[in-house]
Amino acid sequence: MKTISVPEKEQLSFGAQSILESVEKKMGKIPNLYATIGYSSSALKSMLETEASLAHDSSFTAKEREAINLIVSQVNECDYCLAAHTTLAKMRGFTEDDTLEIRKGSFSEGKLDAAIKLAQSIANNKGNAGNGALENFFNAGYDEKALIELTALVALRSFTNYVFANTQIPIDFPLAQAV
Repeated sequence: MKTISVPEKEQLSFGAQSILESVEKKMGKIPNLYATIGYSSSALKSMLETEASLAHDSSFTAKEREAINLIVSQVNECDYCLAAHTTLAKMRGFTEDDTLEIRKGSFSEGKLDAAIKLAQSIANNKGNAGNGALENFFNAGYDEKALIELTALVALRSFTNYVFANTQIPIDFPLAQAV
């Protein structure tokens, strides 16, 4: 089987190099997953623009988006994204115990719990959440805008999960605890 390696920035197109330079300025490093997605500058650009768009005028706070990222990455068993998003979730105010609780599919705060359960159901069921998870989501106070954004977040995180699943590149974040 072909081994996929993390490319050096210079191995990528000018467009990907430019995008990754912006990532490096913002994050202080170029995560291996981003560099690998950079094999396709259009995929890298699309992913980052989608993340930025979903953060702007969002139904979910940055902290809530990290909870969604964690549960989707758990469903998809993506060690890379679990490592990265556990680190980011802690930066957003979650404790280690919180991240583990989220990854087990629940959270003590009811509204966020409904979003986590819906994201988990969507990821587990190939997009079809089921009426119970949807009903709980709307009963928790979310609206149609939030449903569409949550679905987009699940799809976006699934993309990065799938890239890792198919490349198995080295994880360059502290490993997440097993649940």
